[in-house]
Amino acid sequence: MGKGKNKISALLITFNEEDNIHEVLDNIAFADEIIVVDSFSTDKTVDLIKKKPDITMVQRAFKNYTDQKQFALEQAQNEWILFLDADERMPEPLIKEVLDVVHSNGATASAYYFLRTFMFKKSVLRFSGWQTDKNYRLFKKDKVKFSEDRIVHETLVVDGPSETLKNKLIHYSYKNYTDYRSKMIKYGKLKAKEEFEKGKKAYWYHFLFRPFYKFFNHYFLRLGILDGKKGVIICYLNALGVWSRYQELKKLAKANP
Repeated sequence: MGKGKNKISALLITFNEEDNIHEVLDNIAFADEIIVVDSFSTDKTVDLIKKKPDITMVQRAFKNYTDQKQFALEQAQNEWILFLDADERMPEPLIKEVLDVVHSNGATASAYYFLRTFMFKKSVLRFSGWQTDKNYRLFKKDKVKFSEDRIVHETLVVDGPSETLKNKLIHYSYKNYTDYRSKMIKYGKLKAKEEFEKGKKAYWYHFLFRPFYKFFNHYFLRLGILDGKKGVIICYLNALGVWSRYQELKKLAKANP
């Protein structure tokens, strides 16, 4: 558990995370409170959570990422929030840095970005657009809310200053080709729903230029070419996610003329 007057609530949202849940719960065991909001997992996730002591688990139907994360945030009892994804891990130096911030007697920011190291299976992906990847992972509960305008790649609205921690979070996003492909298509479809609700439409040139630019940008401009075969795979699948967005946007327009 964390030491000091300020306490941390660690939050997770899960669905079928049996491959990750044991390690991520062990990784955040230093928190004073751990809350998992599960979207009725159909694998062993729930059973594995129940084996862990002092974990609060709530099962709730999944609407979108923003809705689910905002709900999880509202369950937290402590001032400081650590919000991880199940496929993320905090190395010891990062844990120490977090505890130093939370237990500091001086002024602190309202929210902190974590830089992330993207793992392609068990090796580091150094480029392909991920080299500058960062997300809010530590923040004060009363200083933030999740933007209702975004339902995927959710955005945190922060009241006050933000800072970036020095040590990097490890992101085990790529387990295998099929899993990552499914993930990109899922994100693409959710992004399409988000854009459809804003009145956007898909035109023929979106299918051609947007996926091409995504690949070109990440593979050449963001140096994915230096990642070898890994770069080709990641840049292609990220472009596929963009194509899936417009394919779904087209379907939504036909179903809701």
